[in-house]
Amino acid sequence: MTRRILQVTTACTSLMAGSALWADERPAAMIIAQGGLGDGSWNDTANAGFQSGLEKTGVEGRTIESADVAAQGEEIMRRAADGGFGLVISLEWIHGEPMEMLAKDYPDTNWVIMNQTRTGDNIASVVFGEHEGSFLAGALAAQVTTDTSIEGINADATIGVIGGFKAPGIDKFIVGYIQGAKAVNPDIEVKVAYADSFGDPAKGLQMANAMFDEGADIVYQVAGGTGIGIIEAAKARGHYAIGVDSDQDGMAPGNVLTSMVKRVDVAVDEIVTGYAADNFPGGEVIQFGLAENGVALSEMTHTKDKVPAAYIERVTAYKAQIIAGELDVWDVSSQGYPDFFK
Repeated sequence: MTRRILQVTTACTSLMAGSALWADERPAAMIIAQGGLGDGSWNDTANAGFQSGLEKTGVEGRTIESADVAAQGEEIMRRAADGGFGLVISLEWIHGEPMEMLAKDYPDTNWVIMNQTRTGDNIASVVFGEHEGSFLAGALAAQVTTDTSIEGINADATIGVIGGFKAPGIDKFIVGYIQGAKAVNPDIEVKVAYADSFGDPAKGLQMANAMFDEGADIVYQVAGGTGIGIIEAAKARGHYAIGVDSDQDGMAPGNVLTSMVKRVDVAVDEIVTGYAADNFPGGEVIQFGLAENGVALSEMTHTKDKVPAAYIERVTAYKAQIIAGELDVWDVSSQGYPDFFK
């Protein structure tokens, strides 16, 4: 399997019923992950890239949503292939294993899985450096969290992170965040919790408030649509959230410290464009890390004037060290779990 470095809705049942209409054109399908469209994060960002790619190329395409996309993954993907879709992209982590099996049964279908590596000549694996971007977010948060000259910050060296589910794909963010925070302050406390949902803003709000009550003043959201509630809690309490996947700084201007932006829109756009040009990267692993500008912190439009320049300069120095290979950030997806996080 080679590695390539790039610089960088319809209900399921009704979609499949009508898919024969597009079979001759071999259209593209993108399966939306848990949390659904409207999450303001992973799914929406990927969909923006999908729609851009379709518009540029003229390829027909449809998004697929399911009320239980995790459990129905094999069925959804099989029906897409049977329905004549020539390109099937899944945004759902849990679909990796069944996709690897289905790819053998449907060798003429081009398959794409995000955030993991799967084997198959007709599978393209797209992986991001979420751990690297999260390291920078943690390093920034660790500096800000004890600076009481910044409005909304207390003296406690305590920050938090809330994931959608406990899974390697989510823990990749969390471990990077913790490592970045501890690079700044080895004694910092990083509270970790899981919402067990990517689509429950009310629960996100409740959990963020609990962390704020326990002394955290910055909470990183890695929970899709649930994270909208985390951002709302930060705004209501006068503290800070860190956004994820897309630039969420504008959701609560001044109360989103930064966002760990993940350019899944660019990745999906390039996949669709390549498919249209008969240049599908089957069997390849496409990497989007800090070096490829596949992940980055936001421009901090609403908060940069609150943060001392020295803090941002330190984060920039860490970024340069990571890109140069002088600083290794732990990657749960390839290295398993470190001793400092079990």
